[in-house]
Amino acid sequence: MADSKKAPAVDGFRSQPYDGFNSDERPIDTDNGSTVDAQNFAFTEDRKIGVTGAVFLILNKMIGTGIFSTPSGIFAATGSVGVCLMLWIIGGFLTFCGLSVFLEFGLAIPRSGGEKNYLERVYRHPKYLATCVLASQMILLGFSSGNSLAFGRYILFAAGKETPDGWEARGIAVACVSFSVLLHSTLPKWGVRLFNVLGVFKVVILLFIVFSGFAALAGHRRVPNPHNFDNAFRIEDGDGYGGGGAYAYSNALLNIIYSYKGWENANYVLGELKNPRKTLAVAAPIAIGGVTILYVLANVAYFAAIPKSDLAKSEAIVAGLFFRNVFGESAAARSLPAFVALSNLGNVLAVSFAHSRVNQELAKEGMLPFSRFWASNKPFNSPAPSLFLHWLVTVVVLLAPPAGPAYNFIVSLYTYPGSWINGFVTAGLIYLHFSKSENWTSPWHTYLPISVLYLLANIFLAFVPFIPPDGDWNADGYPYYVFPVVGVGVLILGAVYWVFWTKILPMIGGYKVVADRTFDDAGVETVRYRKVPVHHTSIMSSKASSSSDPSGPCYINDIKIYHNGLPGSFRIESDNLDVRLKARVNSNGNISNIDFRNRKGEHPKDYILVDQRGYLNFKGDARLAQVVIVIMGLACEAVGVPERVSIQVRSEIGNQEASMR
Repeated sequence: MADSKKAPAVDGFRSQPYDGFNSDERPIDTDNGSTVDAQNFAFTEDRKIGVTGAVFLILNKMIGTGIFSTPSGIFAATGSVGVCLMLWIIGGFLTFCGLSVFLEFGLAIPRSGGEKNYLERVYRHPKYLATCVLASQMILLGFSSGNSLAFGRYILFAAGKETPDGWEARGIAVACVSFSVLLHSTLPKWGVRLFNVLGVFKVVILLFIVFSGFAALAGHRRVPNPHNFDNAFRIEDGDGYGGGGAYAYSNALLNIIYSYKGWENANYVLGELKNPRKTLAVAAPIAIGGVTILYVLANVAYFAAIPKSDLAKSEAIVAGLFFRNVFGESAAARSLPAFVALSNLGNVLAVSFAHSRVNQELAKEGMLPFSRFWASNKPFNSPAPSLFLHWLVTVVVLLAPPAGPAYNFIVSLYTYPGSWINGFVTAGLIYLHFSKSENWTSPWHTYLPISVLYLLANIFLAFVPFIPPDGDWNADGYPYYVFPVVGVGVLILGAVYWVFWTKILPMIGGYKVVADRTFDDAGVETVRYRKVPVHHTSIMSSKASSSSDPSGPCYINDIKIYHNGLPGSFRIESDNLDVRLKARVNSNGNISNIDFRNRKGEHPKDYILVDQRGYLNFKGDARLAQVVIVIMGLACEAVGVPERVSIQVRSEIGNQEASMR
């Protein structure tokens, strides 16, 4: 690692920053102060996903209810066929931009967790603030209400009822998400099998719509030619569409981004990919490029068969209206929307499965009140409590809006906060590129124009929804400011929670939360946390303790440091770290006689002693090299050593240095 300006690691010491080191010190606030498991970051080779698996993973998540439902709101917002198609292409391009940004982060920090890891890497101060804000968005806005409501609308359409998003459709939506949660809770294996099977439906239906669209263009339809491609780029203000200005265009783009969501899924499971750089460099562009082409062709099909006014008013049942206009009112034609409904059910199953795991991992890390309950796998060896949390949020979002159209509002509410998160992630990447002190490197490089374009797009989506729309344009009859205010409010709520979690409660309880990190024989990293009384963290009090009882331990951040009877000689033990270390510091400040072992008395396989001059060679992760720097430095200060001590630890990833001030 190149020499650079040092960043402070602990009081009295300086060390080179390590990518992701600070981000892994995530505290916990369990209800009873006991230790809670956090998560594992490594996977055996036979479980890892290759290129084909990654392509299908992204495809299966991206193709959801969006393409079967959102084109209505997009056209209603723009009032132009040509502009709609261009926005879908722009959406695909922005997806590629976001992919590049996320790939650079993901390949530099190849652990499951996605933007959580990226935000923690960049926004390290105030500590844990970015984590709390993101957790608030994931938990409170990580619902499957849009998918569930679309399921209800398509079931009613297949039954011959074209009612808007009233209580009947919402009741079916509640039943849909309830079924999904109960299945995942009681029969988790069958839940996964079912959404894998139903995932095939949406790909087949999308391809069927594309090819049916070619037939509609050739004149094979049951309705007159809508002539939607005449003067395609003319912007109109018609019955139910157009005239919304910049606000309406931001709504349209949010709907398009909702339809493309899922491209980042491979980044969430980087720890499970074979050769992540090669796999994602091939799989993600193939998946996104293919989906973009299919989405544009599907919209061409809709415009070939549905008149503009009908399309603008169809809300969530665009595909159902398309099938009726192309195939008529026969029983066979009526069955086609039912297959779209099954596709929606599969998406609800997939989303509830994924978000419940996110909720559970956040609980294991101590991010939630009553963490033990939410992290539990009882009674069916499934994350039932976390599934219940997902169900609760989804049902509240379904039932809270007044009766009437709600689909587009729910979609905007779901998608909008992501523009803030993605904006901060992208701004963080630009900062890393220009900040030499960060020593940022990644196997993947995102060109600055790509990052800037993606940042500007997210700024547009974050701020324009606060601008009143032109004329009397009003999406679904809700005040224009509702979804941006709610979205920002949820993010602010995360910041408020951070204040209580990291400041007020520790101040009242007189504790500080520290992280334990352990590695098993397979290299799997487990994070555990515990509360440590504040008075145990003072170096000055540790010095006093050690001088009064040279044979007893002093405590620094839960690290026990013993005098060994000789000036400058010390022994380190820790319940936090699976290490025991002995060393001496001579009058010149050099560390010698190093003996570094695990609790079994063995030299850990990731550490090799090279010489007795103060150098350790680390085969493994440089994060642990920095941990050793910190504990050795604290030991030197505690036992009383020369005014300036240099500590150097060598690693395959990069040399680490620290020195006393």
